Amino acid sequence: MVDNLVSLGLLILLQAVLGFDNLLYISLESKRAPVEKQKFVRQLGIGVAIFLRIGLLFALISLIDYFKEPFLSIHLNNIFEGEFNVHSTIVLGGGVFIIYTATKEIWHMISLEEHIDMKKKPSSIGNIIFWIVLMNLVFSFDSILSAMALTKVFWVMATAIVIGGLLMIWLSDKVATFLQKNRMYEVLGLFILFIVGIMLLTEGGHLAHLHLFGNEITPMSKTTFYFVIFTLVLTDIVQGRYQKKLSAKKEEIRL
Repeated sequence: MVDNLVSLGLLILLQAVLGFDNLLYISLESKRAPVEKQKFVRQLGIGVAIFLRIGLLFALISLIDYFKEPFLSIHLNNIFEGEFNVHSTIVLGGGVFIIYTATKEIWHMISLEEHIDMKKKPSSIGNIIFWIVLMNLVFSFDSILSAMALTKVFWVMATAIVIGGLLMIWLSDKVATFLQKNRMYEVLGLFILFIVGIMLLTEGGHLAHLHLFGNEITPMSKTTFYFVIFTLVLTDIVQGRYQKKLSAKKEEIRL
């Protein structure tokens, strides 16, 4: 029992650490809903995903060999080579979708459509919840496989998933509120999301043993990922303070 409780604590911590990028996506995706429905969308999306994560955990335990078994092999004269299984395909698809979403939102902000077309019809609630649940499952693959490496006890892994999901529901409102009050950090959040997409692409490419022009695709390490995030945040802080001091100096000269 002591070993199980220690494993439970480690798994909850793992869920929290690996859930950062998921929280960011959920906060940005929920913005497409009407303001009065955004909290409901986040909570329902994560709530549904908790049950589906437990189902995914059961499926992975029962069908782990199938998820790892390649169903498609491509070999094009050292130009493009790969062996795709269910796991790699899901991770690659998630990476492509996140990069597309981040790029679309960045372009949307640059074109100022959000401010020009204030009467734009919000996206459907069902569609937003669907994408939140789907991407939640994509993000959950690594955490579930890591959990399976730490313990074989189903109730420990399931309990960690439930507690981690409840923490996400609580934190999602705080992250969304912070981004709403500090709109300048939305750009930073979108670029972090873009890096998350790249990380998923490299991870999926590694799982599929992809080779492009004879070069193996290697996964981005978590250390590299967090270093890039730290650099982006630090750059944003320095840039913000520089702009404030520059504006204050210009105001002094004008007066």
